[in-house]
Amino acid sequence: MSILFSGFLALTFTPALCATLLKPIPAGHSEKRRFFGGFNRLFGRFTDRYERVSSSMIKRAGRYMLLYVGIVGLLGFFYLRLPESFVPVEDQGYLIIDVQLPPGATRSRTDLTAQLLENYMLSREATGAVTMLLGFSFSGMGENAGLAFPTLKDWSERGKGQSAAEEAAAFNQHFSGLADGTVMAVTPPPIDGLGTSGGFSLRLQDRAGLGREALLAARDKLLGEANGNPKILYAMMEGLAEAPQLRLNIDREKARAHGVSFESISNALSTAFGSSVISDFANAGRQQRVVVQAEQSSRMTPESLLKLYVPNSSGTLVPLGAFVSTQWEQGPVQIARYNGYPAFRISGDAAPGVSTGEAMAEIERIVSELPQGIGYEWTGLSYQERVASGQAAGLFGLALLVVFLLLVALYESWAIPLVVMLIVPVGALGSVLAVTAVGMPNDVYFKVGLITIIGLAAKNAILIVEFAKELWDQGHSLRDAALQAARLRFRPIVMTSLAFILGVVPLTLATGAGAANQRAIGTGVIGGMLSATLLGVILVPIFFVWVLSVLRRKPHVQQVDDDKHLPEKQ
Repeated sequence: MSILFSGFLALTFTPALCATLLKPIPAGHSEKRRFFGGFNRLFGRFTDRYERVSSSMIKRAGRYMLLYVGIVGLLGFFYLRLPESFVPVEDQGYLIIDVQLPPGATRSRTDLTAQLLENYMLSREATGAVTMLLGFSFSGMGENAGLAFPTLKDWSERGKGQSAAEEAAAFNQHFSGLADGTVMAVTPPPIDGLGTSGGFSLRLQDRAGLGREALLAARDKLLGEANGNPKILYAMMEGLAEAPQLRLNIDREKARAHGVSFESISNALSTAFGSSVISDFANAGRQQRVVVQAEQSSRMTPESLLKLYVPNSSGTLVPLGAFVSTQWEQGPVQIARYNGYPAFRISGDAAPGVSTGEAMAEIERIVSELPQGIGYEWTGLSYQERVASGQAAGLFGLALLVVFLLLVALYESWAIPLVVMLIVPVGALGSVLAVTAVGMPNDVYFKVGLITIIGLAAKNAILIVEFAKELWDQGHSLRDAALQAARLRFRPIVMTSLAFILGVVPLTLATGAGAANQRAIGTGVIGGMLSATLLGVILVPIFFVWVLSVLRRKPHVQQVDDDKHLPEKQ
């Protein structure tokens, strides 16, 4: 929309402004003024040197086309070495801490652990407040689970080494030896709704019906190897571990003899240990519920459970102990399935300096070594990352095809658009080298930047090729047309590119909310524009001469009275 709007203004409003604001300038006016005179003389000498270099290189166009082939090879080499990612992990100003105590731990133990980690976080200079939620976590619901949400101070109040990721790393290191449970601090997911934290997530599946024990063994092997891998910061199971369970053995014959139905037993247990809403009543103009539940003291031991009374068919209350016995055993708290297969939820994060794509590749390698029949599926952000990485080639190909076909329609030629498109790999190489130098991955924002570079690099080339084609059609030789067009368009290309680059610099220096996304797109775009400008002004004249010479194209000769459109040499 912004391109359409700016294009409309350029074709309608800009000509009117030019006619109104621009006035004739006397010859030699710019040389008399101190700043502009010095700048124009300096730029004029620079332009003369540029023309001499371009003339020398055009004479050896074949050699420099071999150099161009090397540039394309370097582009492919460095692009394939870029680590994959989906979107950068942002510092969103808060952390998520998952609290998981051993199976069967009581609420009082969970409270003590929660208080311990809360005191630690509040002692950190970067922490502003901590919100605690007990009773559920990423793993599930239970007295041994909890979540904490430390809110960090504003980005402007935090110094170096106090980002969300660094605070999470410090927390995890401090509590790595916690004996009474497992606590893990993570950053929130970059996109709400896609996972519970940043990093990667998958489902480990039993696709061959190997059984729960085989799936457990595969899970333990995966977590063991992943946590020992230097490219993976951590890997953990999202789910409650097996816990002690109280099994109720109902003697159905005795229950039938007492006239007690299975439904009555189920209702009594769910009401006593859960709760039941039995009525509503009016209180001070408000409707409130009446909830029935057994007292806490009656829900603490197996013996108290057996003392519960159940009504029989005649309305007489019968104690559960008359036909029920209890037995302790170990069993799963949750039984999860994913796409129809028994599965475990696994999540983790990449080590510092390692992209999520590299960490995911290590997980895939480990899973491939598990027994046959054990599979996996990526979920959340990891799934989106895999989908996006497979679409990159088609996306770039479509962008290049659209630009090329538009240029074919503009010039009514296949050769001239080819000259313009040859500059695109030069700009792309600059983008790739820029993100490689600062250690950034190949993510969605980098891909957006590359598509932007396709248009910007082509725009710079068009400025030279358009005028060179006009001179060639007027009867000038390919070499003279290319040199004169390059000289005329050199200053507009340099100044407009410099203005664009300076405008993007704030993105690469961004801090605070959204800074990672801004740096991801700004770094690649600046690198691409630098290479497309510095190398493009030299290579485009060579492309023009070489392509039209090899393809043996003939100009559309036009009769002209003079060379009034040609620039005067400084």
